[in-house]
Amino acid sequence: QVQLVESGGGLVQAGGSLRLSCAASGPTIAGYTMGWIRQPPGKEREFVGFISYIGGAALYANSVKGRFTISKDVAKNTMYLQMNSLKPEDTAVYYCAAASSGSVHAPSSFDYWGQGTQVTVSS
Repeated sequence: QVQLVESGGGLVQAGGSLRLSCAASGPTIAGYTMGWIRQPPGKEREFVGFISYIGGAALYANSVKGRFTISKDVAKNTMYLQMNSLKPEDTAVYYCAAASSGSVHAPSSFDYWGQGTQVTVSS
C-alpha cells in the first residue's frame, strides 16, 4: 500500500504563498486518485482538490479555486499543492490522500492518508 508524507507547512502572512509536498513510497501515485483535504480548527475535514488517475484536470473546492494548484511529478512519486493569495480562513491541517477509485465524492472516499501538515495564515 502507498505511504504518504506531507511537508512544507508553516506560518505565513495573509496574501503570501506556500507549497506543500506529498511524498509517496510504495506503489506509484500514477495508479491513484490523489487529493488534498484540510481540517480547519474545530471543523470537519473538507476537500481542497483532487486529480484522478483516469486523467483530466484537477478539481478544486470553490473556496480555493484560482488560488491553489495541484500538480504531481510521477517520476518523483510526489504531489504538490501550490497555495497563493493565502487567507486566514485557509488555516488548517492539510492532508494528502490517495484513493484507489477513479472518482471521489467525499474525504471518506480516500483510502490512504498522510499525517498532515499545519498551515497557519496570520492576518
